[in-house]
Amino acid sequence: MNSAYRLRPVTQNDAEAVATLVRAAFAGISPPLVPPPSALRETAETVATTIAKGGGVVAETDDRLVGSALWDERDGGLYVGRVSVCPEFRRRGVARSLIQAAEAEARRRGMPRIHLATRLALVSNRQLFATLGFAETTLHAHDGFNHPTWVDMEKPLG
Repeated sequence: MNSAYRLRPVTQNDAEAVATLVRAAFAGISPPLVPPPSALRETAETVATTIAKGGGVVAETDDRLVGSALWDERDGGLYVGRVSVCPEFRRRGVARSLIQAAEAEARRRGMPRIHLATRLALVSNRQLFATLGFAETTLHAHDGFNHPTWVDMEKPLG
């Protein structure tokens, strides 16, 4: 882990800061995604609900959150969502650390896999997840699209 940040479990007290971080991280995606990411609609209430259902992890410096990932048990594995990193902290290993924390949580819970979804247009995200052992499994299209726009990815935990 990078010494500039530390990981800890997310708490309900983090809901507003996590929602703000998620919106900022997804708003900064270039080129803009079509359709716009649902992450832009996250609120303290929606994040609090996700935390209550499953939990997550945050990366923080002394004065703020710089990364977060939320998860819940879904389809026989730990589903990891809203992996978000402050733009100025990207490429410092934060996302990798968040995913590794999710993997550790899945193992702790005795789950056989972790899985997530990402937009096809986010090539660097797909590449990162692939380097972490994820494989693309199922393509999906958002409503109103006649071509795939996002993909499920999973990593077995043998």
